[in-house]
Amino acid sequence: MMNEVYEEIERSLKGGVPVALATISETRGSTPRKTGARMVVKPDGSFFGTIGGGCGEAEVWAEAKEVIETGVPRLVTVDLTNPMDGEDKICGGLMDVWVERLNP
Repeated sequence: MMNEVYEEIERSLKGGVPVALATISETRGSTPRKTGARMVVKPDGSFFGTIGGGCGEAEVWAEAKEVIETGVPRLVTVDLTNPMDGEDKICGGLMDVWVERLNP
């Protein structure tokens, strides 16, 4: 899975396309993925890799799209402690995800 992320970063940057790289920098409690998990998001919204799926991943995906546009990195805290819409936030933990733009 991680090779897919790095291969997509290389393809995109060689093609002149900036991407956002989202990396789990810290976890607390039960989370679907652990520190170091990565996801790359392209300007067209496609993505490779995973940081856990569900609403948390969708939240980071939206932040990554903004980071591509602005170039301003950010730390996104994903709260998986309270089920909101459905049952996909039942892990019970928190994830800090560092999101940064990589330029060609």
